[in-house]
Amino acid sequence: MRRLPPQNVEENLSKLLDLVHPDLADELLSAVDQPLKVKRCAKTGKDYLICDYNRDGDSYRSPWSNEYEPELSDGSVPSPRLRKLEIAANEAFDTYREMYYEGGISSVYAFEIDDKFAVVVLLKKVGDGARRMKGAWDSIHVFEVQERGRNAHYKLTSTIMLYMITSNQDLGQMNLSGSMTRQIEQDAPVDDPSAHIANIGRMVEDMEMKMRNSLQEVYFGKTKDIVNDLRSLSSLEESRQQAKLQKELVGRLMDLNSK
Repeated sequence: MRRLPPQNVEENLSKLLDLVHPDLADELLSAVDQPLKVKRCAKTGKDYLICDYNRDGDSYRSPWSNEYEPELSDGSVPSPRLRKLEIAANEAFDTYREMYYEGGISSVYAFEIDDKFAVVVLLKKVGDGARRMKGAWDSIHVFEVQERGRNAHYKLTSTIMLYMITSNQDLGQMNLSGSMTRQIEQDAPVDDPSAHIANIGRMVEDMEMKMRNSLQEVYFGKTKDIVNDLRSLSSLEESRQQAKLQKELVGRLMDLNSK
């Protein structure tokens, strides 16, 4: 599933569920990241992102109203302490989204897990389709937070799904798509509850920057290498001369190192 186009995840996952044993369905659904969907909060009129982390049955909890849609009387909601953190985090990442994405949608959810708590940061940006180009970026950052006195241990699992499709006279037809998952753990001081937001924000910023650079290297660097292999800008004779010179230099360096 990680090697199939993200924009086709739902269709491919549905086909895969038809093949596997029914007992494996829940495990498969929880293991496969799907592109984020947008829903509008009926109470506040604001858009928010939905995923398994704010779902209870067939209902989804809005981070703005803290209510489930469709209405669910016994739906799971965060404690008052975590709800306060969730509200502040949504405001902080709304600013982060505007700074780095200049649009898109962000949502943050918090919930308890045993003696820890989790924070999920979701970001989505969809291309406007201008110049016959379209694409989407989905970021899913899942934090497990273990408080230890005046410090906290953060375990972050980040997944980015990206696809870009072009169809115009200059570039022709091209489809670049894929997903990437990375994980890190880090300790940080926590003087007050609001420090969690600063620590989480810093880790998300660093992780997204690293993953963006990796995606750029994989998507554009490898594509450039392939194109250069297929059609060189210089003549074939020049390429052969450069390869020969490079081979000679490597040979001389190896001779120097052996001495």
